[in-house]
Amino acid sequence: MKAAICTQYGPPEVVEIQEVPKPEPKPGDVLIRVHAACVNSGDSRIRGFNVPPGMGIMMRFGVGVFKPRSAVLGIDLAGTVEATGVGVTKFRAGDEVFASPGFNSGTHAEYVAMAEDAVIAMKPVGLTMAESASLIFGGMTALSYLKRDAKLQAGERILINGASGAVGCASIQYAKYLGADVTAVCSAANAELVTRLGADRVIDYEKEDFTTHGETYDVVMDNVGNALWGQSKRVLTDTGRHLGVVSTLPGMIGAALFSKRGNRRVFAGIAGASARSLERLSDMVASGDLVPVIDRTYAFEEIVEAHRYVDTSRKRGSVVIEFPA
Repeated sequence: MKAAICTQYGPPEVVEIQEVPKPEPKPGDVLIRVHAACVNSGDSRIRGFNVPPGMGIMMRFGVGVFKPRSAVLGIDLAGTVEATGVGVTKFRAGDEVFASPGFNSGTHAEYVAMAEDAVIAMKPVGLTMAESASLIFGGMTALSYLKRDAKLQAGERILINGASGAVGCASIQYAKYLGADVTAVCSAANAELVTRLGADRVIDYEKEDFTTHGETYDVVMDNVGNALWGQSKRVLTDTGRHLGVVSTLPGMIGAALFSKRGNRRVFAGIAGASARSLERLSDMVASGDLVPVIDRTYAFEEIVEAHRYVDTSRKRGSVVIEFPA
């Protein structure tokens, strides 16, 4: 099979499509033929080893000291079950699914083998493979931070910094689903998009600084890494929560120390992922509360171009790669 191989850290050109052995499903595994996957900001950061300040040593031990530990990047997919291993009961050949192997990566390939009890669910009805794949990274991150960590409630005010990326687009929609009042921070060029997704007001970060407005929020969600605890705490309510989806090591340490003072809380780290989360995303699609946002779609053979575009940090929603039929 063909796979996009990344055997060293560097620019997009270090990614090369090569022939590699097709995986065989072990007992309890499902073999999925990948139809669509995404090139996310996380893939870009790992490939180029572009990590937040202070996180270099930690990240090298996490993703690979001298090169990516997993030569095939990609953490989300939509595809068709090709075959199943002995003992599999949840899925059968022909099922259309969407899934995430998480830090195991590997979805930038024509086939992926995963355990049946991993993060796999039936593809949302009515969506294309590309649309289904585009929901996973942003959607599960939104669910994890807004529901599990912040416990966002109806009527609360949330500010989403970096509102037009994959996580931001999903977070706006999920926050509105929960009944919150949403302020989106993005460029003026993306104001129409975030408003269409449900944002109640938009702040153009190129013209305004949300920390100087005098407004307060129950939750500040930082998807960029430039609205850390030190900047955001001044606009949080006394029981406010700061969500550091992207953070620096000093920011994480400072958050751990300062968040213990008073009733305000700070959350950072790895977002949760589960098959139930995927099913919840499907339910929201069915009810009309969640729509996919795809910026650009590339053929698998154009994956280097996809990486180049993601490196601009200007993508709106998701960047999808599609595999030959």
